[in-house]
Amino acid sequence: MRLLISKHNLGKWAAHYVAKKINAFNPTADKPFVLGLPTGSTPLDMYRELIELNKAGKVSFEHVVTFNMDEYCGLAETHPESYHYYMHHYFFDHINIKSENINILNGNATDLDAECEAYEAKISAVGGIHLQLGGVGEDGHLAFNEPGSSLASKTRSKDLNMSTVIANSRFFDGDINKTPRLALTIGIDTVMQAKEVLIMVKGLAKAPAVYQAIEGSVSSMCPITALQYHRKALILCDELASYDLRVKTVKYFEVMQDEYTAHDAAMNA
Repeated sequence: MRLLISKHNLGKWAAHYVAKKINAFNPTADKPFVLGLPTGSTPLDMYRELIELNKAGKVSFEHVVTFNMDEYCGLAETHPESYHYYMHHYFFDHINIKSENINILNGNATDLDAECEAYEAKISAVGGIHLQLGGVGEDGHLAFNEPGSSLASKTRSKDLNMSTVIANSRFFDGDINKTPRLALTIGIDTVMQAKEVLIMVKGLAKAPAVYQAIEGSVSSMCPITALQYHRKALILCDELASYDLRVKTVKYFEVMQDEYTAHDAAMNA
């Protein structure tokens, strides 16, 4: 695992990194680039910048296949809080991606288990995810893999704990009775199978999760810690999100020279 504490807008940094990866891969119809995508507030700046890069002709999504991390169960795809709506409203409707290359879990499927199994099979059929993007919750959850989730988990349905339901109720008129309590989510192992993982984290509230991810022990009670075992994972955070880390840890990562710090320097040019 690597850590980069960036002074840039995290979304803009991530967008240029994604564009660089896609362009270097040089995808074709027979050899698409496979991208894992998140929702939430943290990735919005990234999606805005990717749209601008696409419009400027600096990156194309014509031969990019996407898989979203999760979706609520029981919400219509047109519901403004569904992740289908989010992805089309904030990203897909503004870029040159083919509709058949967009994959989002169907939270209204008749057989949720079959839907999850088919999702895993489709990821495997395209050769796996090349770059998995994501964020992290204050308690260290990834997608809807909340504390206590198996580190060997695959895509599945997940009952949301009450703290998550209460936190999400702000999007449903503050009413927990309107807030979904079941969701479909890729698993921790699904994330671990991606060839590369980039997690964006910002804000002081996420500092404990960053501390656990970097300095803590691997535990299902803090799912993001599983990334310590990933062969190529990067946590990209702002200064506030790094506040719980030891100075020694921060300095250690600062002096490591690799493609991440080179990209950060390029962004500053």
